[in-house]
Amino acid sequence: MKDKHVAVLMGGFSSERPVSLSSGAACADALEGEGYRVTRVDVGRNVGAVLSELKPDVAFNALHGPFGEDGTIQGILEYLAIPYTHSGVLASALAMNKAQAKTIARAAGVPVAESRVLDRFSIRDVHPMKPPYVVKPVNEGSSFGVVIVQEGQSHPPQVISSPDWKYGDGVLVERYVPGRELTCAVMGDVALGVCEIIPTGHSFYDYDSKYVPGGSKHETPAKVSPNIYQKIQTLALKAHQAIGCRGVSRSDFRYDDRHSENGEVVWLEINTQPGMTPTSLVPEIAAHAGHTFGDLLSWMVEDASCQR
Repeated sequence: MKDKHVAVLMGGFSSERPVSLSSGAACADALEGEGYRVTRVDVGRNVGAVLSELKPDVAFNALHGPFGEDGTIQGILEYLAIPYTHSGVLASALAMNKAQAKTIARAAGVPVAESRVLDRFSIRDVHPMKPPYVVKPVNEGSSFGVVIVQEGQSHPPQVISSPDWKYGDGVLVERYVPGRELTCAVMGDVALGVCEIIPTGHSFYDYDSKYVPGGSKHETPAKVSPNIYQKIQTLALKAHQAIGCRGVSRSDFRYDDRHSENGEVVWLEINTQPGMTPTSLVPEIAAHAGHTFGDLLSWMVEDASCQR
């Protein structure tokens, strides 16, 4: 039903606003190309009133970060009875909280790295675990606030306890897993391909690696053995289903193959609102699986519902 009126929700007021504006513009253009009637909505605090007046058939959620992918906008859309894309209230909230998502994934048999949630001020003077380890905000995306503490570093990272820190007081401290960065997209109940992310001139897949053209090289499909490839697909789908995700998601992994081909595969997190920018991973993985960008977005619009 390409005569649907689709409101593309973009922008918002999280630290990921620029990414969302880029995602939203790309999605709105492609959906118009597919024949949908599209309204671009730069989301503000009055989004409920704006959508009540617009009365779209579907809300395409292209928001990123807190409010957009933590269950909040999903709750507003449920209240307004507007069908929407991606995951529902509970799955969005769980996936956005990295610690809760890991607890559920581990219970479902998905391997995760040892970690704990701590108050950022408690790690000012003493290492919370033996380096190397990673400190990351519990509720942020796009690698905002991620700090890698290297082996041999004499003290914890001072930026975490500084007044300039703006990512909340709860931090996830996680064992650093060396190796390759792999990611797998899930579309409905199907795990699509596995992609390897090779940061260019960056120590890890940080914000610039994700969103600056040339910031990373994407190897799709990832050049790993068939059994590792299939294992990652299986784990991505398992995490998607255990957390209760809907529509499209993307799971990130580390694969440590330094000592053997079987190595160690560790699930890091799941993204319920994967980027849809020109450099984003899910459109690239979907294209390799035979879905054009327009096909992917049309499927998401037709998959939209309430009570997800």
